[in-house]
Amino acid sequence: MKMTLRRSLLALTLTTLLAAPAVQAQDAKQERLIDDAENAKSAFIESNEQLQQLFDHAYAYAILPNVGKGAAGIGGAAGSGIVYEKGKTIGSVKMKQLTVGLQFGGQAYREVIFFEDKATLERFKTNELEFAAQTSATAIGEEDDQDAIYKDGILVFTQKKSGLMYDASIGGQKFNYDSF
Repeated sequence: MKMTLRRSLLALTLTTLLAAPAVQAQDAKQERLIDDAENAKSAFIESNEQLQQLFDHAYAYAILPNVGKGAAGIGGAAGSGIVYEKGKTIGSVKMKQLTVGLQFGGQAYREVIFFEDKATLERFKTNELEFAAQTSATAIGEEDDQDAIYKDGILVFTQKKSGLMYDASIGGQKFNYDSF
């Protein structure tokens, strides 16, 4: 009986010691993503001061600081980000996008999604939110002087980071939310 107790204790100790580095790695990855999101928020505001009001007054927002997109007829994009409710981090999000049409190239960009109210955020959190990216996003620098208007409780802005992309396509974005 003592031998079984010792083995169980040894197994528990080894499991705890082996799991600790994985948790630390996950925490470090999450901290880097939060830092990247905060830097992206600063870049958005720097390029368009009107966004400060949106960040201040939106019920919630998601910032995807590093989205990669590539296409040759059929395209795809993916990125990860942080979700904020009333200015506080509440979770992470992964985005995937598929497009078809006349498109070619590669591009890196950042994206921010503003949520007008709690109901829209809840749809997002339950992974029920999808939208056509090309028709829903406003590229920073293209329409700076226009008033931003929520559509179905959502307002999206993108900002090019690098790359060259010719894009006349249709498609949509799908999101997966995970709470912290």
